[in-house]
Amino acid sequence: MASVFRSEEMCLSQVFLQVEAAYCCVAELGELGLVQFKDLNANVNSFQRKFVNEVRRCESLERILRFLEDEMQNEILIQVPEKDAETPLPREMITLETTLEKLEGELQEANQSHQALKKSFLELTELKYLLKKTQDFFETETNLGEDFFVEDTSGLLELRTIPAFMTGKLGFTAGVINRERMVSFERLLWRVCRGNVYLKFSEMDTLLEDPVT
Repeated sequence: MASVFRSEEMCLSQVFLQVEAAYCCVAELGELGLVQFKDLNANVNSFQRKFVNEVRRCESLERILRFLEDEMQNEILIQVPEKDAETPLPREMITLETTLEKLEGELQEANQSHQALKKSFLELTELKYLLKKTQDFFETETNLGEDFFVEDTSGLLELRTIPAFMTGKLGFTAGVINRERMVSFERLLWRVCRGNVYLKFSEMDTLLEDPVT
């Protein structure tokens, strides 16, 4: 049973390669999956190594691929190939990098446009419900009985003919506000207007989704 926890037999080898063939040889060895590379320059700073720019490019391409994969998973079912793709050649890396950067830019622009459309739709939906609720409010106040205006609030609620010298002193403002901010908003209006305000609010029947949050 001890052999189950024992690694395969290995040997330490040193390979000398030409600079032009190093990329292809390392790619072939990596695809075999039987090689473990040993870092002989562990004390050297990462920024002082010759291949640091290539590593950065690969990390950037990996980030773009993760972004594209996350976006596609929301729309389609991604089929993972049974066999990994072959390592691209250095000249193919340039074309692949250009293609992925172009796709990333187009997808980000499409996401921004989609978010702007959802935000515009949200604002128009709020405006539609606001107009409907405001119309219902005024129709309700107009149909009230005469005894309703006997209270002290008759000067604010009465929609009948008023003298010319009082024209322009009474107005209304309508809008949409989050439910959790309603209490503080009502308290703020009461203090600013010194109590000379009539506030009425109504819940929206439809749930709205914020495109940002």
